[in-house]
Amino acid sequence: MSGELVTVFGGSGFIGTYVVRALCKRGYRVRVAVRSPHTAPELRVMGAVGQVQLVQANVRAPESVARALEGADAAINLVGVLYEGGRQRFMSVHSQGAKNVAEACREAGIERFIHLSAIGADANSDSLYARSKAQGEAFVTAAVPTATLLRPSVVFGIEDQFFNKFADIMRFAPAIVPLPLLMGGGKSKFQPVYVGDIAEAAMRTLERPDARGRTFELGGPQIMSLREVLRFILKVTDRKRILMPTPWFAAYLLGMMGECVGLAPFFEPFLTRDQVRQLRRDNVVGAGGDDVGTFDDLGVSPETVDAVVPAYLERFRKYGQFHEKAA
Repeated sequence: MSGELVTVFGGSGFIGTYVVRALCKRGYRVRVAVRSPHTAPELRVMGAVGQVQLVQANVRAPESVARALEGADAAINLVGVLYEGGRQRFMSVHSQGAKNVAEACREAGIERFIHLSAIGADANSDSLYARSKAQGEAFVTAAVPTATLLRPSVVFGIEDQFFNKFADIMRFAPAIVPLPLLMGGGKSKFQPVYVGDIAEAAMRTLERPDARGRTFELGGPQIMSLREVLRFILKVTDRKRILMPTPWFAAYLLGMMGECVGLAPFFEPFLTRDQVRQLRRDNVVGAGGDDVGTFDDLGVSPETVDAVVPAYLERFRKYGQFHEKAA
């Protein structure tokens, strides 16, 4: 399969950089379609000279999507947003954007198409994020029946927006944390999955004909409640906080505050009301039904949180890498 051209939409993002690197290691030629190619020059050095090409494309603009797919043998759509801002809306990116890419693949005759969705995608969810992901899946499978859907749980890695975000919050939190952060007691379950394992799963599904037209839910080997996640972070960063649960309405107030912060230039919301709605539901493998595949079906052994996360959370300790825990 060496030398085939794969177009990757969203290749400059958190998951995208790992997917591009994995494609290069397998000898594919990679065309990375991004909104602003000049902001991602580091992608060019992930492969041999000329192996990675950067092109301008926006999933909201069908003409640019079609150009990015010219001559491609396969396509991967990784475009997604964790919160809304400007023209980047859940429906325009996850739903209409996915539709534009899928329909362009159909017109180009591309049958090997991998689309990144999420565990929890649900057309009836009270979360707009989850509804938009479900609509995107529906558009993709309607346009390209052979498309493969990947649904990861929360993703961790050195650049993640999960462990890093909560570690940063814990760093500035008071000794007693009035836990809207625990979201109703911290009982919601997660199955954190390492970003490198998602990239490997994408490679396996790209190369296996029996993966076409299937859906795979990707979760790591550990299921953790939000309370357990926060306790893990406090242990790794050697900080002492009392986690005091508070009602859900307090979490919504915190989400509203986060959205207000996000209105300021150059600031990202630390939490949104839609994210609170997502955190109320379990985010683990198994919700998709018996016909949904997992890492086991792809022969991938996922990394554990304990093996990866402590190394990049050390910067949140009081003295960073020089911090020594009390005996």
